[in-house]
Amino acid sequence: MTKTELIEQMAKDAGTSKATAGASLDSFMANVTKALKGKDGKVTLVGFGTFAKVRRKARKGRNPQTGEPIKIKARNAVTFKAGKKLKEAV
Repeated sequence: MTKTELIEQMAKDAGTSKATAGASLDSFMANVTKALKGKDGKVTLVGFGTFAKVRRKARKGRNPQTGEPIKIKARNAVTFKAGKKLKEAV
């Protein structure tokens, strides 16, 4: 499902316009992003799942084309753990 299809379905389910549903989805994504940038870096939606920020350590890797070793920098990543209701539905 694409973002456009999701907006159409949200508008249909809520009985609102696509513009309103699009604004709601944009607001949701912006607020999740803002929360993940914070110190805790965690958003929990009970029954659906949890978005969490994790720190990936620096490590050594290998260039697949040349085979030479490379250094991979430490970085932040986002993980998602599905909630019980989502797991059961899928």
